[in-house]
Amino acid sequence: MTAAEPPATLKVYRAAIGLCAPLAGLALRLRLSRGKEDEARLCERRGWASLPRPQGEVIWVHGASVGEMLSVLPLIEGIGARWPQTAILLTSGTVTSARLATERLPAGVLHQFVPLDVPAFLERFLDHWRPRLAIFAESELWPNTIMALKARGIRSALVNGRLSARSAARWRRLPATIAWLIGAFEICLAQGPGDGERLKSLGGHHVKVAGNLKLDVPAPGANAENLKALQASIGGRQVLIAASTHGGEETMLAEAHRQISARFPRLLTIIAPRHPERGAGIAEDLAGLGLRVKLRSKGQLPGKTTDIYIADTLGELGLIYRCGMVTFMGGSLIPHGGQNPIEPAKLSAAILHGPQVFNFAEIYQRLDAAGGAFAVASAAQLAQTATDLLDNPDAIARAAAQARLAVEEGGGALARTLDALAPLLAPERA
Repeated sequence: MTAAEPPATLKVYRAAIGLCAPLAGLALRLRLSRGKEDEARLCERRGWASLPRPQGEVIWVHGASVGEMLSVLPLIEGIGARWPQTAILLTSGTVTSARLATERLPAGVLHQFVPLDVPAFLERFLDHWRPRLAIFAESELWPNTIMALKARGIRSALVNGRLSARSAARWRRLPATIAWLIGAFEICLAQGPGDGERLKSLGGHHVKVAGNLKLDVPAPGANAENLKALQASIGGRQVLIAASTHGGEETMLAEAHRQISARFPRLLTIIAPRHPERGAGIAEDLAGLGLRVKLRSKGQLPGKTTDIYIADTLGELGLIYRCGMVTFMGGSLIPHGGQNPIEPAKLSAAILHGPQVFNFAEIYQRLDAAGGAFAVASAAQLAQTATDLLDNPDAIARAAAQARLAVEEGGGALARTLDALAPLLAPERA
């Protein structure tokens, strides 16, 4: 197991962050001005609880953002079903995830914003909630948080563990630091074999490959009336969907749209940016390129002459994915690491992606090998591949079927995760 005392690097980090704590208010205000915090709940980021602690034992589950939070929701439901007397606290760190939590959390599950990784804030948080077990999703390795849990003897686990080769290489420069942090988890459940090997090589204990929880998350739903209205406005046009795009990719998509339009003049490209608040800026940029753009956040629907429809609303990807069968996944034509392709694959879409998919490498390898996804390296390749697919509906149908089959065959992580966590989750007896 990990050494009782953290290495000097972590002690220095803890002291430095503690000295910087007075600046936390300024940092939070700056984030608030950018729409990244909820003013009414800023106290939670400083460790002050806005909800009372329930009686009995509390399990703390943390998913940093929307993707991680959605992946642990079935896990939370499973914990509640097996151990109904245990209260569950879910934390996340983004405004978007907090809004979705209010809509999707099972009855009785509490949500709070996770406190900043500041010692004093964490002490307040832990003093109030007193969790018996802390479960972290994917790659959450906040040093002060882990040190605070270890100091109090609170057990912890990593689920759906993800560690890219790039991140592992960076951590190897601080071998004692990462070995202590990962070693603090009593169990590490990895998404895939590569993640498992990297976690084990860096100091993880009891590392098991449980699979990707996101493969067990149900496909996102869609409001029936809104879907009918959007599909009616699209009519029989060819549609290219670009989901979870990042800055720099929208202009590439604009160029791809122009090239595809040479073959399909009625093409509609729907862009759903990863951060919806960027919608107006994207619209301005693309309109400046001479494209006709409409914004969903303004209540607009695409007209017959609309080139680009920007779906800059929250929680509607399920609706957007149902409006076309060819989907480009963003964050992959820039060095971001790609976005999760599981949802469109579950809704039977042929997937296009750039070369930068290291955050979801094993999923994309599975989809590519099955013929359900296609790698493109540029706007020109994106345009050519999309054109070839749109020109052959049978090819789209085959690729979509293979994509769906690939993600369905990879399921089962939820049951394996619950079984592996059972010794830690079982209520302690007096």
